[in-house]
Amino acid sequence: MGKVYLTGAGPGDIELLTMKAHRVLAEADVIIYDRLANPQLLEMAKDGCEFVYVGKEDGKHTLPQDEINEVIYQNALKHKVVVRLKGGDPFVFGRGGEEGAYLHKREIKFEIIPGITSAVSVPAYAGIPVTHRGVAVSFRVVTGHESPNKETSQIPWENFKTDDTIIFLMGLHNLKKISSKLIEIGKPKEYPCAVISRGTTKEQSVVVGTLEDIVQKAKGVPTPALIIVGKVVELRDQLDWFQT
Repeated sequence: MGKVYLTGAGPGDIELLTMKAHRVLAEADVIIYDRLANPQLLEMAKDGCEFVYVGKEDGKHTLPQDEINEVIYQNALKHKVVVRLKGGDPFVFGRGGEEGAYLHKREIKFEIIPGITSAVSVPAYAGIPVTHRGVAVSFRVVTGHESPNKETSQIPWENFKTDDTIIFLMGLHNLKKISSKLIEIGKPKEYPCAVISRGTTKEQSVVVGTLEDIVQKAKGVPTPALIIVGKVVELRDQLDWFQT
């Protein structure tokens, strides 16, 4: 049996890949990759490496997660080095924990290779620090994939009242519900926010607005996109280094 490397691909810019991830990509016998991993990373593989695409997007899953788990396991029975390449970081809404637990139960060796999460790096490429002295001393990262109106929602909306910075990943399709919910719990309508599309890549675009007008301003913005809410957004005028 082989070993599985649950590997973070980073946020998009291939130069943000870690050295360790680069090494295992070059050693891999098979790379099982998702939609958010930059396809250029596959060019780092050795000759003869196999590629298995298991990408997901809203409403369009190549395979459900339980079948992806099994694909990883079956490849570990056949190959010495298996790389499961996941956009961002495997443990930040990447379901890497589920995949690791599945392998553990089946006595397959695995290793976690962290990746630079989009939650911090994408705002940085937009000139928005998630913390800043005198402005924000904390930040919260939230899945935007879950509907705020879901009856069994696990999102503790009431706790967001005093948060300095809130970052929603995978939430563009829920932007209207997110902005409405934040206003409902007491955030001012004029509270600053931004939507960052395809962050850290040459296709990056940034829409800045308020909780009241961001839905209208962000119409037509392509995915993947990140939503950041907080006064730190106002620092973009001084810190926008990537698109100037």
